[in-house]
Amino acid sequence: MRQLRRILHATDFSRASRRAFQEAVALARRGHGRLMLVHVLTPPSPFVAEDGLGQPSWEDLQRRARRAATRRLDLLLGAARGAGVRAESALVEGLPFEGIVRFARRRRADVVVIGTHGRSGVGRLLMGSVAARVLRLAPCPVLTVRGR
Repeated sequence: MRQLRRILHATDFSRASRRAFQEAVALARRGHGRLMLVHVLTPPSPFVAEDGLGQPSWEDLQRRARRAATRRLDLLLGAARGAGVRAESALVEGLPFEGIVRFARRRRADVVVIGTHGRSGVGRLLMGSVAARVLRLAPCPVLTVRGR
């Protein structure tokens, strides 16, 4: 069986991602591998309501989103290291599935661990499935973890 030394966990900070994170940490511990945490920062919606003091600029929205994502990645990084796993994190920008696949290629991941929300029917048609696209395009095996 192939040794899983470079484990990439792609997170959107959802419940599904939390379960996938736990699985990624377990894989890294078992194989004495390195865990790479990645979050893809998508452009913020310009339709975010402000507190009545005026609309924020596009740059303000981006800065807030980046700061919030960095904080959340830092928490995951701390949890992984606290579990005895060598870990690093990265924040990339773009479409989620493209950013994950590009990062996996660039870092030569042995496996991608990603949560799936389990959408089906119209929900999947309208929202798409990042996990399904990563499965089709990733340069390595992909482990999907159901969020429920």
